Amino acid sequence: MKFKLTTLLAICAALSLGTLGAATPAEAATSNKQAAKRKAKPVSKVEKRSEPRAEAQDSDDLLLKSAAVVVQDQSSGEVLFEKNSDAVLPIASITKLMTAMVVLDAQLPLTEMLTIGGEDVDTLKGTRSRLKVGTQLSREDMLLLALMASENRAASALSHHYPGGAAAFIEAMNHKAAAIGLKDTRFSDPTGLTAANVSSARDLTKMVSAASHYPLIRELSTTSERTMLVGGRPIAFHNTNTLVRSPASGWEIAVSKTGYIREAGKCLVMQAWLNNKPVVIVLLDSWGRLTRIGDANRIKRWIENASVNNLRRSAALGRRTAG
Repeated sequence: MKFKLTTLLAICAALSLGTLGAATPAEAATSNKQAAKRKAKPVSKVEKRSEPRAEAQDSDDLLLKSAAVVVQDQSSGEVLFEKNSDAVLPIASITKLMTAMVVLDAQLPLTEMLTIGGEDVDTLKGTRSRLKVGTQLSREDMLLLALMASENRAASALSHHYPGGAAAFIEAMNHKAAAIGLKDTRFSDPTGLTAANVSSARDLTKMVSAASHYPLIRELSTTSERTMLVGGRPIAFHNTNTLVRSPASGWEIAVSKTGYIREAGKCLVMQAWLNNKPVVIVLLDSWGRLTRIGDANRIKRWIENASVNNLRRSAALGRRTAG
């Protein structure tokens, strides 16, 4: 076979530039798979490379609908995923975690009977309550209903039965926020009915973490349901977080609080155990009735799948080393 001089020169030039050293199709496929694995690899505390954050790497895979999100490894403090984490937004009834901490910090008698008063009726949003004016419950039962069932009148009554009254209670809430390092957080009432109660997803990871150190908050916020005598008749109250109520959900939740007002959208914060580690999840301003639950489940699968993939990579590395 004869070659023209120009063709021969072109081949030599290609060889010198390495353009004829392209991988075979099989090698290219292997390379692509390895690149995909590296791209999907979750943020690791061990690796200190200057890679994009988890949000930039994995948000397309997670497809979270919540407007602001933080997922944090509570043990290490490492942020595994974040989205609009510094946006300051209304937090609705997530407020009640701070309400509970302030009540417990005051070390007031949990067995003391408190009375729902006219001042506890919601005149801002007009929300309903099954706790009629005059209802008497213990302080602990008021805490339970505020955390588990997000009862606004119960949260309000807790503030009005605080030394110095509701004004002193709100001052204590903001003092506590500053004490635990919340920089974007402000409270104007103990229920979260006002849009003036604001925070950021990043701040709320600190608040959930602080709340997780209170055994009673862990117990009451994750109680599935409770029947109480209210006005002489039994009334069943249920947890507002369906993940807590459903054993089939596969969640191991230690702290839970939901929230909703129109200005805040659907909100959910949790401290849960995933892959035997405590993880704090904050979801703010979710659209749709079940979006926050769907987002939480997507995060759970993402973390669990990342762990499985890491185990597979470790096993493959061990086999190559042994070989």
